Amino acid sequence: MSSLLVGLTQVGLLILAIGVVYRPLGDYLAHVYTSEKHWRVEKAVYRLVRVDGDAHQRWTTYAAGVLGFSFASIVLLYLLQRVQPWLPLSFGRGSVEPGMAFNTAVSFVTNTNWQSYVPEEVLGHTVQMAGLTVQNFVSAAVGMAVAIALVRGFAAAGTGRIGNVWVDITRGCTRVLLPIAAAAAVLLVALGGAMSLASGIEVVGLDGQAHTIATAPIASQEAIKELGTNGGGVLNANSAHPFANPGGISNLLEIFLILVIPLALTRTFGTIVGDRRQGRVLLSVMVAIMAVMLAVNWWAESHPNGPAALAAGGALEGKEARFGLFLSGLFAVATTGTSTGAVNSMHDSYTGLGGLVPLLNMLLGEVAPGGVGAGLYGILVLAVIAVFLAGLMVGRTPEYLGKKLGRREVTAAAISILAMPTVVLLGAGTALALPSTPDAMANSGAHGLSEVLYAFASAGNNNGSAFAGLTVTSDFFQVALGLAMLFGRFVPILAVLMLAGSVAAQRRAPATAGTLPTTGPLFAGLLGGTVVLVAALTFLPALALGPIAEALA
Repeated sequence: MSSLLVGLTQVGLLILAIGVVYRPLGDYLAHVYTSEKHWRVEKAVYRLVRVDGDAHQRWTTYAAGVLGFSFASIVLLYLLQRVQPWLPLSFGRGSVEPGMAFNTAVSFVTNTNWQSYVPEEVLGHTVQMAGLTVQNFVSAAVGMAVAIALVRGFAAAGTGRIGNVWVDITRGCTRVLLPIAAAAAVLLVALGGAMSLASGIEVVGLDGQAHTIATAPIASQEAIKELGTNGGGVLNANSAHPFANPGGISNLLEIFLILVIPLALTRTFGTIVGDRRQGRVLLSVMVAIMAVMLAVNWWAESHPNGPAALAAGGALEGKEARFGLFLSGLFAVATTGTSTGAVNSMHDSYTGLGGLVPLLNMLLGEVAPGGVGAGLYGILVLAVIAVFLAGLMVGRTPEYLGKKLGRREVTAAAISILAMPTVVLLGAGTALALPSTPDAMANSGAHGLSEVLYAFASAGNNNGSAFAGLTVTSDFFQVALGLAMLFGRFVPILAVLMLAGSVAAQRRAPATAGTLPTTGPLFAGLLGGTVVLVAALTFLPALALGPIAEALA
């Protein structure tokens, strides 16, 4: 069977699997976030943090909860890394140096999971399990909570209330992420994934020398890192390592985990607002962008322009033989179309056009389908912008789901979409202007620019994947990328929650003859065009100097 046929088969199986669970999972998520009943374990959590689980909050209180919880998480995770030598299962690994500990703490709390170190050499199992894995759950739950708060804002009838942040985060963990991740971890172990509390396995290599192969509780973290669109791995090779991703079936399972919740949340959105056609429009835009990106990546990687790649029959450098061109490309599109950051191939070794795809996926705002929660609220913000632009063109007051979009709402949406380009372009520009940066770059010219741009795009979009070829262990990169993650995560969240509170304070107005329909192909085209237009106007000059120039060379 040809590699292309294998890739097409996996795409077909992936569509089938997501199609089977899309409706029940989407409706289940809607039930999770609208049910008035609390589980016993959830009540215990509310008593522990001393909150009333039945109280509904305004957006300012909700935002304060998100920021307070995230700040406390950063501090605790930072301290956990600094005191590592005194923790069990540290295997003699020392205290993580301050800059790296700050970067890592911010990275995992912001759902970025950018790693500037070799995990199996720097971190022990206790920090991995009690620190990073815990954040894989709660940071994903925060993203879902913010998305649901925005959906509640559009569904509310003048209450100004958008839910309870503590209830939403708790339910996201207990009712959604924990049970699915547990089942996925068992499947990964059955498929050959590793689970061990040992530091490594002693083996004798073909050279006759003794070697240590690192082990860890890999399958459990692999499951939640994909399901929660986190991406940080226990092993430096990430999802290219056979202990984390043994073969084609596990590869398909991991891509399924990456995509299933972001796609199902479009059904959840339609269910909560009372019109499932609204969710189907968002789904169609997400899937269309993914399909185009995948087609471009596959074509570029199978039609390289280098003599060595042409002789090999494709751009096979940096790709696992277990996956080849097409399964690697499928994983790359899935992981950068969401905010996952896991990789099963080296993006730095992709062709100019093939490498443009994962970079452009992030610069589109990761809305195809986006991270857990972040993808839904990201595309809803772009839907607000699309409706506003349509209102300008026809001279009518823009409305979306019966809510008028005035200055306050459009300002919140504009802040949300401008935050990421600001941190990406300012960060990359500052880095390139520093005289020390060329020493950190493995390549010069267009490819070197792509490496720096990719690093800040990954941080600013809370993706976490790396283009490689760029050494980011200096204090400048540790701090600069950490700040990019913070602003790229929390400025849009604050803007989205402000938007949620504003529309929640309005009563839903009935549709009139002048209302723009947002349930058909016309609006889907407008929304898709807005997604591309915003990114094109913002990033085209930088892309022209980097991956586009490399592709044309």
